[in-house]
Amino acid sequence: MLTSVPMAKTPKTKAAKPEPSELTDDALEMIAQRFRVLGEANRLRLIRCLEDGELSVSDLVARTSLTQANVSRHLQTLTHAGILGRRRDGVNVLYRIADPGIFELCGHVCGSLQADMARKAGAFAAPAR
Repeated sequence: MLTSVPMAKTPKTKAAKPEPSELTDDALEMIAQRFRVLGEANRLRLIRCLEDGELSVSDLVARTSLTQANVSRHLQTLTHAGILGRRRDGVNVLYRIADPGIFELCGHVCGSLQADMARKAGAFAAPAR
């Protein structure tokens, strides 16, 4: 779960938010594609592992208990989407967060889920007497 994502990693500037009517069909498709990429829990685990810096595929395999093939496939998807970056270091390839805005997005989603869960839990609270 990404609930402990530190807000210090989010950018300090905010981009202008376009009005929904200003979004073209192509823009909506790009947004939907970004959410599809993030719609896989193992990809979120990999992003979480990379919060503190670069890691190799073998480091990520050890931290997630996923297979090397599975980690590599997810890293390729995240890199192709521009969420991760990579560089070669000798025989290793090191992966890093290329889009730190991902932490702000995850923070918004986690905050929304926490508020929703709190509201639902409140429905089961003992009535006031």
